[in-house]
Amino acid sequence: MKNNKQSLFVTAALGLEPLLVEELLGLGLDEVKQERAGVRCHGSLADAYRICMWSRLASRVLLPLTQFAAADPDQLYAGVQGVDWSEHMDADSTLAIDCATSKSQITHSRYAEQKTKDAIVDQFRVRTGARPSVSLERPDVRLNLYLYQDQASLSLDLSGESLHRRGYRVDGVHAPLKENLAAGMLLRCGWPQISAAGGALVDPLCGSGTLPLEAALMATNTAPGLLRTYYGFLGWKQHQDAIWQEVRQAADEKHQVGIAVLKVPIIGYDADPRAIRAAWDHARQAGMDKLIHFERRRLDEFVPPSGVRSGLLIANPPYGERLGNSDELAPLYNQLGQVMAQQCPGWHAGVITSEQELGRAIGLRADKINVLYNGALKCQLLQFVLNADNHWQSLSEKAQRVARKPLSAGAEMFANRLRKNLKKLGKWAQREGVDCYRLYDADLPEYAVAVDLYGDEVHLQEYRAPSSIDPDKAAERIRDVLAALPRVLDITPDQIHLKVRRQQKGTDQYEKQARRGILKEVHEGNCRFLVNLTDYLDTGLFLDHRMTRRKIQSMAAGKRFLNLFGYTGAATVHALKGGASATTTVDMSRTYLDWARRNIELNGFPGNRQEFVQADCLAWLEQAQTHRAGVFDLIFLDPPSFSNSKSMATTFDVQRDHVELLRHTLRLLADGGQLIFSTNLRTFQMAVEAFDDLSLENITASTLPADFARNPRIHQCWLIRKI
Repeated sequence: MKNNKQSLFVTAALGLEPLLVEELLGLGLDEVKQERAGVRCHGSLADAYRICMWSRLASRVLLPLTQFAAADPDQLYAGVQGVDWSEHMDADSTLAIDCATSKSQITHSRYAEQKTKDAIVDQFRVRTGARPSVSLERPDVRLNLYLYQDQASLSLDLSGESLHRRGYRVDGVHAPLKENLAAGMLLRCGWPQISAAGGALVDPLCGSGTLPLEAALMATNTAPGLLRTYYGFLGWKQHQDAIWQEVRQAADEKHQVGIAVLKVPIIGYDADPRAIRAAWDHARQAGMDKLIHFERRRLDEFVPPSGVRSGLLIANPPYGERLGNSDELAPLYNQLGQVMAQQCPGWHAGVITSEQELGRAIGLRADKINVLYNGALKCQLLQFVLNADNHWQSLSEKAQRVARKPLSAGAEMFANRLRKNLKKLGKWAQREGVDCYRLYDADLPEYAVAVDLYGDEVHLQEYRAPSSIDPDKAAERIRDVLAALPRVLDITPDQIHLKVRRQQKGTDQYEKQARRGILKEVHEGNCRFLVNLTDYLDTGLFLDHRMTRRKIQSMAAGKRFLNLFGYTGAATVHALKGGASATTTVDMSRTYLDWARRNIELNGFPGNRQEFVQADCLAWLEQAQTHRAGVFDLIFLDPPSFSNSKSMATTFDVQRDHVELLRHTLRLLADGGQLIFSTNLRTFQMAVEAFDDLSLENITASTLPADFARNPRIHQCWLIRKI
């Protein structure tokens, strides 16, 4: 492909794709098209080399070699052998293969890698009697195999290893930021424009120096790949070294010019002396030690560089994921906000965090918010304009927002119960990594409400009072509840969302009650979900099934997973986190399937690689018995207690219809597969005698989370296997 242009796929972390499009257009690439987790474009070999040398955002540069059907191992083997590998490597070359598979009958990526390797090795052995060997570290040729819906795409990885590895890092201190994510933060915050105008850059929490180093590379127009000694194309037989040397020489010349003219201060501070030592080591390795200043300094000792009137303060403080608890970190974020406001007037600032509450603790109004991913961790890049209109608010000021009116005797009684529950459940939730849980559930007969915490907001459900209760008395008790909640939880009244819970008919619980459309992100262990606290009676996440979902995650490795009556896809997310090889989510509602897709993508999984089926589950099961028999290894079946939706041909009653429902579902279960069946009908009785050919294990007790221990009849759950 020396001068001929052909398709390239340049991968990048989620959230960086729009920036990567701009970068590739700036490098002269054609037909640039944004896709999920990457950008497709057309270019020559020289273009591909320039991407490897100059892209600050890309992870890998893939050159497609072939596409073919691969419904089984034999087809995969034959398709790989259809390539003349002697055009790409020699018999004594080393190779490595990376594979990802989705919605394909070949479900195990390592097996696919092995089969691909066998096809290549066998071709050489037959032709020459010799064979290439496997080398996972820096092979001569690295291949990328992607299996999707039984179609294989096989590409040459020209980068060889991720391009975020610039070549200057010698020691990672305290969960370092990947270099291409740091570059994305700087580009989002406008650092190239700020530095061109003479502005400074300061990172007051610099760790091992990634942000200042990437800022220096940009400000000096230094190619991020200039220090690298290994690329995937260097051992490729079609590599054109003369073209590569031209690219390297041009990059080196620009670097020499850039470092000679850089005048703006670039500074990194950190309180940890080990981090500062590592930062200086990295700066020397990058040849930037004369241009960047690192210094051990606490945040409360921060001062901006003298003689500079504008600049960018940028920081990657700890999130609370690995490095500390978010409650403990709130004062640090608030102190950072104070430094920004008081020490850097007229500057811009950027702070990345995965915790919305920590972002709020900064105490300043963000001018822009961008979503970026640090690995699988969804983060927000908060951008601030530090002017006189952006007033910093201390944590004590925030706490004073809550009115301190005396509580009535009843409200005080309710508040005391809340405090007791919070003391017990708050520590439990912290240990479990859960920020959405049930704090109170009609513990006191007089106060028949359910209080569910979703981060810093409350989903309050009032159980409809019986006709024997005076309506004025019921209204007074709700006023008591609404007065006590802000006092105990240190929130404002607008953070409480009140619903009235009554016995539901049909699909009432899914009907819209408002149209605000505001989604809030919450955490459940290693999963994240979007909930809606205003528009529906339910929020999009059934809290009582937390342990059931965790069980699904523990069972899902390598399994083909089916989520029936899938709702917003929470069980599907857990299955993917557990390593499910393929997932299918079935629900009647397009709204909920779209919500499920967003939940899946929120957790770092490509939604377009999962299957979503909009259908009446009962009708779909009837049809699927013929063409999907034995397809799924793990099934979650959580039907409504009753439904008479207009989209259904008939009514559904879980007590009346569960035998037929389970029989239809079990026909889709593979040999050795497992089915988890659950129902929230409190009076439900399993027809055990109808399933003497099955193993039925009542696992209800093990699926009740601690916050629902007071209400053991919240649901019933069975693990079902074929005998």
